[in-house]
Amino acid sequence: MDYSFTNDKPIYVQLMDVIKSAIVSGELPLGSKLESVRDLAIKAKVNPNTMQKALSELERLGLVKAERTSGRFITEDESLIQEMKNELAKKEITSFMNKMNALGFDKSQVIKLLGE
Repeated sequence: MDYSFTNDKPIYVQLMDVIKSAIVSGELPLGSKLESVRDLAIKAKVNPNTMQKALSELERLGLVKAERTSGRFITEDESLIQEMKNELAKKEITSFMNKMNALGFDKSQVIKLLGE
């Protein structure tokens, strides 16, 4: 996972985004066990409390589940993963379209460009 942070949003939200991307891309397969909070924090070069907050939020969303004595695991809910993929795709498309609009292209011009 690539951890590079910016100042535009909280670190824990950026950690969530990195982990979400790894889940939907298959880098973190369904049902796979996550490393410990401490190990993940070391790899990301963040405070363990920050990583804990990110993982807790991912649990709240249902993408990660904690098993009391075994650790944390990626969900096995394929429909939830597909929903997350769709959400991330819409976000990327919206960002792209906003950039194209800023360059003076409208939707039909963008579609034409993509077809070339």
